[in-house]
Amino acid sequence: MIFDGSEQQARLILGAMAEVARAGGGELTTLDRAALRSAALLMFRIGTALDLHSLGGVSPAQLAEGLGERGSEAIVPLVVIATVGGRVSPAAAERVAAYVEALGVEEPAVRDLQSLVQGELGLARADMLRRNRASITGEWVEDVASFGEWLLPYRDAPDPELSQRYEALAAKPPGSFGRAFHDFYRANGFLFAGVEEAVAEAFTTPHDAAHLLSGYGTSPQGELLVSTFTAGMHPVEALAGHILPVIVSWHLGVSLVEPAGSATGALDASKFWVAWSRGDVTSGDTFNPAWNFWEHVDVPLVELRAAMGVPPLYPSPWCPSCSGFWGSSAW
Repeated sequence: MIFDGSEQQARLILGAMAEVARAGGGELTTLDRAALRSAALLMFRIGTALDLHSLGGVSPAQLAEGLGERGSEAIVPLVVIATVGGRVSPAAAERVAAYVEALGVEEPAVRDLQSLVQGELGLARADMLRRNRASITGEWVEDVASFGEWLLPYRDAPDPELSQRYEALAAKPPGSFGRAFHDFYRANGFLFAGVEEAVAEAFTTPHDAAHLLSGYGTSPQGELLVSTFTAGMHPVEALAGHILPVIVSWHLGVSLVEPAGSATGALDASKFWVAWSRGDVTSGDTFNPAWNFWEHVDVPLVELRAAMGVPPLYPSPWCPSCSGFWGSSAW
């Protein structure tokens, strides 16, 4: 999200980010520098005249004292800079944990990050899956084995009436949200909720509605960005339930859920900051239980975007590929 604290506080966060980046090898890589510069411009509004060599030397105690009650706003940037290179070093994970401990904020994603670098994938995977599910359903379920049953409920109980209701969206006017949703599924070869092998409606409908509203596609990078947008729009278990799982799946190459798969290299920090900020300023929330998909199917998609306050994508000096209005297939 866009940081509205002081420039001194912003520079403290950027300094801590630089410390995390250097913990992995001592020098800032090209990806580290791009992440820091884009964060300075897109989140902290500092501008392009940022001297990267001046960043660093921020201790956990200094960060905590300088940020005060704003401490939680540093956590996502710290986790992102630790992962931006495509691998997480134990030293970087430990540095993130030290900062977060000093900030006095309880953030499960930091423990998950440590579990990942310690080779305890099962622990990290279980926690992220539980938190993703809790973010969507509002229920905490200890039995991770039941996640598959929740995610694929129609294997034993197909619901043809439900799938036909989605099929009928083909009759909605071109340009309407409902027609766009139908065409999105057809273009991507997705199965409508209710079909035997389809994913649960409780996840797919709000998730794919977020795809349409944000304009992000279904490439690995698009999936990472739409989940980042979701974390800003629906800040419930945002980091451990939405952001870290997609970074792990689509950037670090670790598969968490069988139907989703995995990939490497999808995290572009500049696009990440944009997606997070866009979700943060969006006034609606497709994952809010009170948001009713069917109430909006006749509304033109462009009007729904405007009504929900979804900002368009504009080009920026640190995101030259962000020039497409509402994004493109690359997003």
